[in-house]
Amino acid sequence: MAADRYAIKPAAQAWRWALPAFVRDRIRGVVSNLTEPLVLANDILQLRVRAAGITLGRLLLNSTYVLAGMFDIAASGGMARQSGDFGQTLYAWGLDSGPYLVIPLLGPSNLRDAFGQGIDIWANPIGRATDIPHWGWINFGSGALRGIDLREQNIETLDALQSTSLDFYATLRSVSQQRRRAELQEVRPLPAAPGEELEDPGPTVPEGGPAQPGGVAAAPGNPPPAGADAPSGSPALPEGGAAAPPGDGQAPRGPSPP
Repeated sequence: MAADRYAIKPAAQAWRWALPAFVRDRIRGVVSNLTEPLVLANDILQLRVRAAGITLGRLLLNSTYVLAGMFDIAASGGMARQSGDFGQTLYAWGLDSGPYLVIPLLGPSNLRDAFGQGIDIWANPIGRATDIPHWGWINFGSGALRGIDLREQNIETLDALQSTSLDFYATLRSVSQQRRRAELQEVRPLPAAPGEELEDPGPTVPEGGPAQPGGVAAAPGNPPPAGADAPSGSPALPEGGAAAPPGDGQAPRGPSPP
């Protein structure tokens, strides 16, 4: 967390201070568009045909008509950005996540996704298919810029999370893992995590009332349902439903006629 406190967060705050929101959004669009070929390659490796088709359409449309993706007109047309990275691909191939890690500049991760991020940086299709001088530095710079921009978008969110969490590290770990699980669900369903399956504890009897048939407790002051045995020590009810008065069990007589 020291790296975030003393380096990453100040860089994100300086990024926000130096550039207006409109400019940051345009830069974000260009950098995001540069990763679309990588998303496309991973969607193909995962055999997600529909996601690959959407990503290809986004790449062609945004790169051709809106200055290298400065504006995401593809999303306005119903083609939302798809997920796709090599860590996700390794999951699709059956590789386990491994231990939880926190990587400087890259944030919460795990062993599988950290290895996948390294492969993504090395094997970006743009650098492999073209002969751009110093592409490695461009790729590294765009990745660092994405990290700073993502941190800028979450300054207030993480500040609020830190101020309300008893254990910020554990809370951040839980939030990041839930987000990653949602991305992995797009590839194939995840098994339920331990503790997520709920079991029916069966009927319960609250204090002061015997259980009725079907697991429902009798409310104080209400008679049990028809056909149910009367509680021990209670007077039996006649068929009419009214309780007999105390005494000899006979109805009280009126005055004798003169």
